Amino acid sequence: MQAHALTIDKFLDHAAKWSPSREIVWSEAGIAQGRMGYARLRDRSNRLSGAYKALGLAVGDRVGTLAWNTQHHLETYFATMGVGLVCHTLNPRFTVAHLAAIVNEAGDRVLAVASNLVPLLQELAPLCATVEHVVVMDEGTSELRSLAGSKAKLWSHDALLESHGAPVAWGEFDEHAPAGLCYTSGTTGAPRGVLYTHRSNYLHTLRALQADSFGITSKDVVLIGVPMFHANGWGLPFAAPAAGAKMVLPGRHADGASLAAVIREESVTLAAGVHTLWLGVVDHVESSGMELPSLKRVLIGGSRCPEALLRRIEKRLGVQVQTSWGMTELSPMGTITPPGEGWSEEQASGRPSMGLDLKLTDAQGKELAPQRGVVGHLKVKGASVLDRYYKADADALDEDGYFDTGDLASLDEAGNLTIRGRSKDLIKSGGEWINPAEIEDIVGRLPAVRLVAVVGIADRKWTERPALVVELHPGESCGPDELLGCLKGKVASWWIPDRVIQMESLPLAATGKIDKNLLRTMLDASD
Repeated sequence: MQAHALTIDKFLDHAAKWSPSREIVWSEAGIAQGRMGYARLRDRSNRLSGAYKALGLAVGDRVGTLAWNTQHHLETYFATMGVGLVCHTLNPRFTVAHLAAIVNEAGDRVLAVASNLVPLLQELAPLCATVEHVVVMDEGTSELRSLAGSKAKLWSHDALLESHGAPVAWGEFDEHAPAGLCYTSGTTGAPRGVLYTHRSNYLHTLRALQADSFGITSKDVVLIGVPMFHANGWGLPFAAPAAGAKMVLPGRHADGASLAAVIREESVTLAAGVHTLWLGVVDHVESSGMELPSLKRVLIGGSRCPEALLRRIEKRLGVQVQTSWGMTELSPMGTITPPGEGWSEEQASGRPSMGLDLKLTDAQGKELAPQRGVVGHLKVKGASVLDRYYKADADALDEDGYFDTGDLASLDEAGNLTIRGRSKDLIKSGGEWINPAEIEDIVGRLPAVRLVAVVGIADRKWTERPALVVELHPGESCGPDELLGCLKGKVASWWIPDRVIQMESLPLAATGKIDKNLLRTMLDASD
């Protein structure tokens, strides 16, 4: 058989040849700013590859991107990966110190930065010794003339493309070559790097395209509400061109009004993002009376979504919700509810698609028997699963080659996975474990509750005790008695939190998940 390397460039090559005029649309605050077909995207990305090579970059060199879901960011994805460079997506919501540590660990030679992140760049650049070039994306770059404290040469994206762009051959490297570098969100610890290969991303894309997974077709219009700096935007920037689907990039604005506007104007059929994103969309649709008739499916990932919100999304938007579970270390898709099947009251996160295996173990790593109907530590194995963290000294696998996700989970008889919480989030009170996820699930069903989190706080007698933190819907009221009362008879009495804190807004990480690390710090500081 032919030797056909599984490299990322093949997806855009395919789209450019067979879906040349199918559109990519990018917007700002819900208003389309421009559009192009896959053929033009391929041409611009390929010539940008030539420009990066003209700067002296070679296979394996890292290009850091500090950007949103935009045309230029997408072009940089394919331009870097197409010639064997590593696209190192950086999270704009990390602190400057965190970003500098990550850039220096990666040894990024180039930083490609959104123009509206220039103030952040000016703080960051002097701290990054390896950066030789800075490319400013998007519009509004003319006012930036120099970077104080940095020797990096400045370019604008389009000026670099015009002056140095040239066609080059793509894919002339091994499929096991690194393609992307992404650091974990840091919500449960320090960010750690995950280095994706072309082969792992290619196989992940094939998994995502399976009918029981994302099931994207050429008729779909896909809104990528997931940040492209988070686990390759869940792989959607690869899956959409592979299927020849129209792609909609919402820019930096992920508020409900902006997303609802672009969904309506571009006739989006399939949209993906964490549940806090869809909370904003539903709130806007309900307050404005807007309808989104084109939208058929919503993919939800990230942290566990409250059942009440799932029902609101389905009822108000008239869509099918596909719940899922995944993580950066899985590229990121783990399990997903198949289209048309629906999620259960247990909020199962669906089943793994072909190419991923999973098992449940006890705390010592021994595989549980039976696997169904029990709660255990979730471990996974597959071609798009992490082997070793970037620059780590040892593999992150057990003796059978499985990666410990850090999640507690269960499987029903049909093989549906339900995440029962993070093992690191468990609260040890008086020598016994309390699972915050179970409390959050019950309190989250109250109509007045918008977001909920349970965290452990230090206690002299019991070591730790749970604190319940809630964010209510605007105009709603719900006192401690009602919030705690709904738990009685459903959890052990000693699980019931000692404190109830109402906040105007819970702190969110860059990926939209509740930032429990920050929340604990805030509560400790208030004591």
